[in-house]
Amino acid sequence: MTDILRTISPVDGRIYVERPLETPAGIDRALDAAQPAQRAWASLTLAARCAILDRAVDAFVAKANDLAAEITWQMGRPIRHSPGEIRGFEERARFMLQLAPEALAAVQPGDKAGFQRQIKRVPLGIVAVVAPWNYPYLTAVNAVLPALIAGNAVVLKASHQTPLCAERFLEAFASAGLPAGVFQYLHLSHADTARLMGDRRVAGVCFTGSVSGGRAVVAATAAGFATSGLELGGKDPAYVRADADLAHAIDTLTDGAFYNAGQSCCGIKRIYVAAPRYEEFVAGVVDLTRKYRLGSPLDPETTLGPVVRTSAAEAVRAQVREAVSRGARQLIDETWFAASAAGTPYLAPQVLVDVDHSILPKRCGSREPSSMARPYPQHDNSIHPSACACTGSNELSDCKSLCQYLLPFQVLPHSCRGAYWPHLVLPRSIWRIHTKPQGAYLFHFHCHLHSPLLWDDQYSPQWLLPPIKI
Repeated sequence: MTDILRTISPVDGRIYVERPLETPAGIDRALDAAQPAQRAWASLTLAARCAILDRAVDAFVAKANDLAAEITWQMGRPIRHSPGEIRGFEERARFMLQLAPEALAAVQPGDKAGFQRQIKRVPLGIVAVVAPWNYPYLTAVNAVLPALIAGNAVVLKASHQTPLCAERFLEAFASAGLPAGVFQYLHLSHADTARLMGDRRVAGVCFTGSVSGGRAVVAATAAGFATSGLELGGKDPAYVRADADLAHAIDTLTDGAFYNAGQSCCGIKRIYVAAPRYEEFVAGVVDLTRKYRLGSPLDPETTLGPVVRTSAAEAVRAQVREAVSRGARQLIDETWFAASAAGTPYLAPQVLVDVDHSILPKRCGSREPSSMARPYPQHDNSIHPSACACTGSNELSDCKSLCQYLLPFQVLPHSCRGAYWPHLVLPRSIWRIHTKPQGAYLFHFHCHLHSPLLWDDQYSPQWLLPPIKI
């Protein structure tokens, strides 16, 4: 009997999508089709590939309203925010297409008498992309588009919570004239996802998700030679200096904590505040948090939707209870948010103070609408590295110095191993501040770097893109 994927909408608990899961035989068929399709695709010029993909982006964004509504129904983001993901998708896609000629140009290592030397980038082959539900298009486009630009074939496995996103990718590519077999999607169980990633025909794997999921990718690819790129969850901290623009810091960090119901790999979960500004900062965050409107994400007035599923909400409540049992104080009364109710995915935001930091390893990588704040001395070299990453300063040099000090400590000790970026809260006159402090993004153009002279046979250049406001 065929196993069925069922997507339960956090909006109202209905079954929103049902799809049969693919079988191992289906995986074989997809990979068999991808091999000749990839060779033909790679034989096209870069300009020809980019022209097709540019048309695909056009086709995709032409359905922006429908795509945004589907995001809301599948994972619960407020409808006032979902269109931002489509705009972010387009911005990233256009940027990568523009960057491609430079990124994929052959490398000239320099003259040498009697030799003609060149390092040429060639596609890996078949790239498997495993995308999460919390930003299903933004995370997928990071890997899908650069892989296709470079001449690879792609097999996308979307989250069971957002399966329609994979199907919408295919529709856009097909309408743009992408040859059959170059892009495919598969709805898979966890076991068959591991089978796909471990298949010898797969040359590269791109995964965005949890730390445990990243370990599963490493295990699945261990027997072969597939490259892997992992973007894993973290527990991003922030540091607010005494000279910060406090109103701006409050607005930025509160939004960074609660946007998308806190379900972001770079959401702000720990805030360290210079002691002279601590009380004022906490009071401001509490006041702003009370203004959030929790409710149906279909309501344009809603600013905080449900978390992805009831079990996630219950896990957050358990974490809050544990923190309180260890001396933390809750500053938000759940009764202030009428829609928040046990047994549902609707969960009030929360601000905790006086938190015992020994619980951090248990919380690392979790996604929830809650944040912790504590006072901290003014920055100096005694700051513990786990304090990481957010500052306000009237001196740009101070901010750069702090970032240089903190960059080696971007992994929380004894906890998760997902990479995350320092978040800056700076005066507007010095640095552009984004609505959501999401830092910078890394993209991979998946390719081989081939040179019989230099013996380099694999290379995946990383390109630092500007922060994107969504």
